[in-house]
Amino acid sequence: MTKGELAEPSPARILVVDDSSLVRIYYRGALQRAGFEVEQAINGIEAMEKVLAQSFDLLIVDVNMPRMDGLSFVRALRRAAVEVATIPVLMITTEAGEQDVDDARAAGVNFYLVKPVSEADLIRHVALLTGATA
Repeated sequence: MTKGELAEPSPARILVVDDSSLVRIYYRGALQRAGFEVEQAINGIEAMEKVLAQSFDLLIVDVNMPRMDGLSFVRALRRAAVEVATIPVLMITTEAGEQDVDDARAAGVNFYLVKPVSEADLIRHVALLTGATA
């Protein structure tokens, strides 16, 4: 890079947290095609380990997972050090009840979607929450 040139912004880093390998593959493919960097975790415990070790711009989290479910993970995240407590969370789950949405908001989720989610909707919401251009 020569003097006066602006560096290209690095792509937003997304952590997908879902116990379903098919869901993780679908999200990863869609997000990578849209220019995002993607890491994966299979439950809230693995996600917390990754969040504490790496930098992420957005977390996409399911509710129903073994070992530590999505709501417990988000609650723990929001109580953690300020560097990670402020990472936006997009929850995507099959839980569609009004109480489910209320519980997610109370836990600290920024936006809530119900599966299935189209690739276009996924990218649009990720771009909105990361400030990227879709």
